[in-house]
Amino acid sequence: MSGIFIFLAKLINLYIILLFIRILMSWIAPRANWYNQPLKFLYDITEPLMEPFRRIIPPLGGIDFSPIVLFILLSFLQNILINLATQTANF
Repeated sequence: MSGIFIFLAKLINLYIILLFIRILMSWIAPRANWYNQPLKFLYDITEPLMEPFRRIIPPLGGIDFSPIVLFILLSFLQNILINLATQTANF
């Protein structure tokens, strides 16, 4: 059972990395066309989770804080999964 939790934690880690790359790309190339590959892949993967947060948290001073909230929630979920993995491994 702990293997499932570890696998999910690693998937979340991969998602966090992809989200970080997307944020860096938006800073480096703010006028990039998100409909060209590989940017489209980053957009398609990260946008479904970012979009609900954007509806809740509007940009303040032109800065989008929704990725920060998403980072925090994903890190929290990842920590829960790692704790569950260690607890189930101890049984």
